[in-house]
Amino acid sequence: FNLQTSKMASRLLSKSFQLPLRSRLAASFISRCQSTGQPSPQQVSEGLTDEAIFSHEHVELRRSLNKIIENDINPYVDEWENAKMFPAHEVFKKLGDAGFLGVNRPTEYGGLGLDYSYNVAVAEELGNIRCGGIPMAIGVQTDMATPALARFGSDVVKREFLAPSIAGDKVACLGVSEVGAGSDVSSIKTTAKKVGDDYVINGGKMWTTNGLQADWMCLLVNTGDGAPHRNKSLICVPMDTPGIHKAKKIDKMGMWCSDTAQIFFDDVRVPQKYLIGDEGMGFMYQMVQFQEERLFGATVCLLGLDNLIKETIEYTSQRKVFGQSILDHQTVHFKLAELQTEVELLRSLIYRATGMYIQGDDVTELAIMAKLKAGRLSREATDACLQFWGGMGFTAENVASRMYRDFRLMSIGGGADEVMLSIIAKYMGT
Repeated sequence: FNLQTSKMASRLLSKSFQLPLRSRLAASFISRCQSTGQPSPQQVSEGLTDEAIFSHEHVELRRSLNKIIENDINPYVDEWENAKMFPAHEVFKKLGDAGFLGVNRPTEYGGLGLDYSYNVAVAEELGNIRCGGIPMAIGVQTDMATPALARFGSDVVKREFLAPSIAGDKVACLGVSEVGAGSDVSSIKTTAKKVGDDYVINGGKMWTTNGLQADWMCLLVNTGDGAPHRNKSLICVPMDTPGIHKAKKIDKMGMWCSDTAQIFFDDVRVPQKYLIGDEGMGFMYQMVQFQEERLFGATVCLLGLDNLIKETIEYTSQRKVFGQSILDHQTVHFKLAELQTEVELLRSLIYRATGMYIQGDDVTELAIMAKLKAGRLSREATDACLQFWGGMGFTAENVASRMYRDFRLMSIGGGADEVMLSIIAKYMGT
C-alpha cells in the first residue's frame, strides 16, 4: 500500500459514488416496517437525531431492525454459540425480506437506494446482537463481499450475485486472505488463468468468514504477472463449482457462531463474465471495498461496548466486597467513565468519516484510524470489564467473557493494528 495507490482508489471512488440522500425512499421503507405490527423494540436513542448525518428516518430504521434482533436473533444466540454455527440462510433471509442487506444498494437490484449513513445506522444497531459472530457475518454480506460488485460489476454479475444477496437468498463470503498473505494483500498467490471463455482458478484462501455456508465468493486472484498492485482481479465464484474444497472449519478463540473456513481451489472453472469490473483492477477495487469494511467493523463495536459497560455497572453495583459494592470503589467507576468517554470519541470519529464518505470523499485514512481505535478500545474495555466481573468474568456464558473473546479480533481482522499504523504514518509523511 502507498499513497499513489490510495489516490487511484480515491479517483475510482469519486467516479463511481452515486449515493444521494433519498428520504422519500427511507420514509416508504419505514412505513412498511411499522405496518408489520411487531412488538416494540428496546429503546433506540433519540439523541441520534442531533447528529448531522442522522435524521428521524435513521432512528426509525434502527427501531425496525431492533425488532428482528430481539425477536429472531438474540433469543437463539446462546444456542448458536454452543453449536458453533448460526443458520446464516435463515437469518439473512429475514434481514433480506426486511430490506437490511441492501440499504445503500441500487433499487434495480432490490436495494433501498439510500446513502451510506443508513448503512452506518444499521451497523451500529447490529451491535445490540448478543455476540460478535453474527454481526461480523452480516457485515461480510453487506460491507465486505458486495461493495465492489455493486459499484463496478456488470449487470450480468449484479443480477446473478448481488440481487440474491440483497434479498437474502444467497450468502456471500470474501476470499482475500491466504496462509501467507493476511494484511499484506499484495502478496496473495491464488491465480486465475484464461482458458477459452473461462478462468481456471488454483490456490487457496484462509480465514474465510461464512465460508462453509456461502453460496458464492468475491474472490481476489492474480490474473497477470505484472506489478502486484496491477495484476489482480475480483471474480464472483459460485461455491458449488467443481474443484472447490472446503478443507476445514477453523476452531477460533472467539466469534464461535460464525463459521470460518479454509478453502482450496483445484482447477476451478468459472466464466470470464463473472469478472467484477476490469481485469487487473482488483487490488484497487479491494482498497475501495476496505473503506466500507473498516467503517462497518468500527461501527458495529459501539453498542457492544456501550452494553458491556452498562452491564458491568449493573453487576458491580450489586456485587459487594468488604461491605461495599465494587462500583463504589473510585478506581472502578473512574475507569468505566473513561471507557464510556472513549466510546463516544470513537462514535464521533465514525460519524465524521461517514459524513465525508456520503459526500464522495476518500476517507481511507479516517476509516483506518477508526478501525485502529475500535480494535484497541475493544481490547482495553473488554479486559477492564472482565476484571471487574472477577471470577464470573472468567466463565464462558456471560457478556464480559464473550465480548473479550469476540472483540479481540478487531485488532487483527481487516488489517492488523500494526499495518493500520504503518498506513497512517505514510499519510503523515513519516
